[in-house]
Amino acid sequence: MAATVLAAGLAGCSSTGGKRAEDARKAAAAQGRAAVDTPRWTFAMVTHSGDGDTFWDIVQSGAKQAAVKDNINFLYAHSDEAQQQAQLIDSYVAKKVDGLIVTLAKPDAMKAAVERAVKAGIPVITVNSGSEVSKAYGALTHIGQDETVAGEAVGEELDRRTKKKALCVLHEQGNVGHEQRCSGVKKTFGGELQNLYVDGTNMPDVQASIEAKLQADPAIDSVVTLGAPFADAAVQAKKTAGSKAEIDTFDLNPKVATGLQSGALGFAVDQQPYLQGYEAIDLLWLYRYNADVLGGGKPVLTGPQIVTEDNAAALLDYTERGTR
Repeated sequence: MAATVLAAGLAGCSSTGGKRAEDARKAAAAQGRAAVDTPRWTFAMVTHSGDGDTFWDIVQSGAKQAAVKDNINFLYAHSDEAQQQAQLIDSYVAKKVDGLIVTLAKPDAMKAAVERAVKAGIPVITVNSGSEVSKAYGALTHIGQDETVAGEAVGEELDRRTKKKALCVLHEQGNVGHEQRCSGVKKTFGGELQNLYVDGTNMPDVQASIEAKLQADPAIDSVVTLGAPFADAAVQAKKTAGSKAEIDTFDLNPKVATGLQSGALGFAVDQQPYLQGYEAIDLLWLYRYNADVLGGGKPVLTGPQIVTEDNAAALLDYTERGTR
């Protein structure tokens, strides 16, 4: 009996203590204070983002929130030019940062720079793109979605919607993740798929290219864009072309969530970019603090999740605050 009472008492204390600790962590984060007393390490993130890509704003939002919690000095740099991205990685290696987060959209160009970071003793985590080579390059783990699997999910969704001819719009030449997405769609889609390459840095050109394709081929009943900013361009192209094609997209932002609710868009594929940034910082902190590694040699998946009119409303508030 005494043992039972003692156990219950300990459980009660543990439960109360755990709740107090969690409340303290939440309060610290809300006030912009660290929730830990570990050293103020510096972690840097280098991505292949171009200017104005809202997707990477969401990734950064997650990384910055985790950095506050983990007492991390967070640095960020980006370039859509592979050579410049590699140079940015080298610059952070020269600064002897305590951890590095990189994307591998063009993995061959990143290989030597990532390996130099690993050789210098800097733990590396890859995010978003490059899951196939992340481990070979020496990274601790990869955080993101499997792009081929995501594409396959799109192909299956198009079939459920009885689509027969789809257009896959690739907005960045040489991005292996984009190629994998469209290849995945083609693998599972029962209809015909065509790839359309556009200049993603020139939105009027993107819209004009999609419009021309829709005008030339009225049989196209679905357009799949590979990023949220390009979904709106496709919607406008559909209107000017007089097309009845459904517009679908990868990734979320407030416009996409609103478009799903209104019916302007059919569905979106969410890979949770906030989670990619947040978990990358958190996992680097865990590694520095406790030598923890997640994934067991496999990527840590953050997607895909198919978002439709049915669940867009529940995510709209999150997209407006920049976390989905």
